[in-house]
Amino acid sequence: MTDTLLSIINTGENSTTEFKTTFQKEVIETVVAFANVKGGQILVGVTDARHINGVVINHETLKDWLNQIKNNTHPSVLPDIEAHQLDGKIIVQISVTEQPLKPIAYKNRYFKRIQNANHVMTLDEIANEHLKSINSSWDYHIDTRHDYDDIAMGKVLNLIQKIEKHKDRPFDDDPYAVLQKYELVKEGKLTFAAYLLFVDNVSAITSLQIGRFKTETDIIDNIDLNTDLLSQIDGALGFIRKHLMVEYIITGEAQRQERYDYPIEAIREIVINMVIHRDYRDSGNSIIKIYDDRIEFFNPGKLYDDLTIAQLNSGHYASRTRNRAIANMLKECGLIERYGSGIKRIKNACVQHGIAEPVFAEFQHGFSVTIHKAEKANGVNGGVNSGVNGGVNGGVNGGVNGGVNDLLAYIQSHPGQRAHEMATVFNFSLRTIERWIKQLKENDKIEFRGAAKTGGYYTK
Repeated sequence: MTDTLLSIINTGENSTTEFKTTFQKEVIETVVAFANVKGGQILVGVTDARHINGVVINHETLKDWLNQIKNNTHPSVLPDIEAHQLDGKIIVQISVTEQPLKPIAYKNRYFKRIQNANHVMTLDEIANEHLKSINSSWDYHIDTRHDYDDIAMGKVLNLIQKIEKHKDRPFDDDPYAVLQKYELVKEGKLTFAAYLLFVDNVSAITSLQIGRFKTETDIIDNIDLNTDLLSQIDGALGFIRKHLMVEYIITGEAQRQERYDYPIEAIREIVINMVIHRDYRDSGNSIIKIYDDRIEFFNPGKLYDDLTIAQLNSGHYASRTRNRAIANMLKECGLIERYGSGIKRIKNACVQHGIAEPVFAEFQHGFSVTIHKAEKANGVNGGVNSGVNGGVNGGVNGGVNGGVNDLLAYIQSHPGQRAHEMATVFNFSLRTIERWIKQLKENDKIEFRGAAKTGGYYTK
């Protein structure tokens, strides 16, 4: 045990380890922060600088600390507490496991562990943890503001017909029973999913704005879709397709083939993912902007369940769905194949079409995807994901040349990278990368965060 504790102390504080010199309220806050994520351990009697100070305890101390933690957390947390002798001094190890019923609060405040610090949870994070604990999602809950007069029965029948066609078998039940089967109706009332799927007229919470832009401010055409979700998907795809360039390929067959300048399969997946993963509690609108050289997709709601951009790019993550009822219905009628496969299909479609992989980014209240028309340059490693596009000899975009623009996109999707790492990825000299970095900093696009030896570059 001595060797294990010394190893923990030498490693330092991280996402699962915290050092405290004494037992105070901050210890209980850390217990809550660990309990709300993946668990962790607190060593009392150790400084932030990894120095072993030790603590003075008696035969009642550990019991008293345990009672303080139990009585000041809700739901109550009961960690394991052990005293150890190390270098002639006593330190106390408090081991916390992730709790099955979350979120946990300390004096009506909720904390979660992020890297080596405790953070106060937002209202959305609190709500999401509660829904996950009861194995539910927001859209499965009853919508108290709308009733059957607000939905169109024709849209209910249309969805049922789509499911019957996809599954190649009819329902024996009446429409109301089908809605109950899929939990779109509960206790005789509509759920949020039912309202979003079948809203009769204009929906106040599903606005999707799409525009064709010539410049950042010059709009050629636009549409605002405030409809049910299935109509919204069809309307969005129709509007986007209208504004894409298309070439006709003669193959010798009776019917010529169409090839758009963007992969329609990728656009379809992105739009469907917007519908499934949007945070409909947010007052913001979903937005799609079509430019000459790219399409930008913006959605309210950051990545769900602590998923990161890095995990998204790597493909190594467990998919969690923000709106499970909506996702289930789209799967039932054949609009999605299986959960968690959309990002991979989007990337593959872009690569097969000969364009760069999409750029993923998070902003203050949401998530964005950008796909570029420019073909991938031969000199850029094909394994570089999300944003290295158009080669290094592209045109001018906002006063920054194409190579610098590629670097900006890469930093956006790979935050925290250092100059020498990016030089390796782009296969350019360190001097060239540093010159591009200088241009980006002068244009107020990026900044360096952290210590000189360990920090990296981030977009502003």
